[in-house]
Amino acid sequence: MLKIGVIGCGAIGKEHIRRLMHLIPNAEVVACTDYFIDAAKETAAKYGIPNVYQTGEELIAASEVEAIVITSSDASHAAYVLEGVKAGKQVFCEKPLAQTAADCEAIMEEEVKQGRKLVQVGFMRRYDPGYVEIKKVIDSGELGEPLMIHACHRNVSQGEGFQTEMGITNVAIHELDICRWLLGDEYKNAQVLKVKQSARSTKGYDNPQIVLLETENGSRIDVELQVSDAYGYDIQCQVVCEKGTLNLPDPSSIIKRSNATCSTTLMTDWADRFIEAYDIELADWVTKVEQGEPAGPSSWDGYAACVAADSLNRSRGTNEFLKVEMIEKPELYK
Repeated sequence: MLKIGVIGCGAIGKEHIRRLMHLIPNAEVVACTDYFIDAAKETAAKYGIPNVYQTGEELIAASEVEAIVITSSDASHAAYVLEGVKAGKQVFCEKPLAQTAADCEAIMEEEVKQGRKLVQVGFMRRYDPGYVEIKKVIDSGELGEPLMIHACHRNVSQGEGFQTEMGITNVAIHELDICRWLLGDEYKNAQVLKVKQSARSTKGYDNPQIVLLETENGSRIDVELQVSDAYGYDIQCQVVCEKGTLNLPDPSSIIKRSNATCSTTLMTDWADRFIEAYDIELADWVTKVEQGEPAGPSSWDGYAACVAADSLNRSRGTNEFLKVEMIEKPELYK
């Protein structure tokens, strides 16, 4: 049994605890904590977690904790991950890995000192069956080289305090990772455009936005980003190759014919759309950690997405593509 401590007992934290306690037979949550300590106590009581700590640092240092799952606020991720790596413990961190490239680099430097990968970043789309099938076809060469990706990310709502830049660092960060993964390529240039704004979006942040990317091998990517006020939670992806195209399948749903209409239900929640991917992701992380080290998205992947996001946000309002400049890839991540 892998003994796990969870930092962050909000919505996704509770969902991951449920997965680890009820769906993954070789995992056990032995400790939890939250900025709001009452939330941690309530979660511990609900799931029978024996230890509640006042801080993430105390949980990381606890002798009974072998591995750490971080689902706290974005701004807290980097410090907790770095502390976990310094302690030599395996860390699963929900996206983003950090909010600055410098923090990502510090995490990688510590991993290199340890001489092994200790971090997996929660880019769960790599475990979604639809994206996995697209990746298989691209890698097979059946359709020739991938030339373009057209994608969209449409959300129903955002919480209080959401800002324009978070559309990239918190929402489109998934596209930044999954497109790199599908193409097996790094980004060269990036630009974000403010387009005609929705009259429904009056909350003080840009909505929608268009993300444009160019990879080192010349592939082009465009992402339509609606962070709120869309008709549902809708994720689309089309890869245009030399000999054909690949489209991400929509989630399974019945088609209802009634009263002279034909309809199907759309999802409104990301947790429902990617529930299978989350289940597969955490089960794989636990298995791979028990075998030696994680095999999913690494600190380098978190860093690459962070650098691209930073270039995009810096490009806003300039009408220019900006270079995506990364450090040389450490041998550990090759």
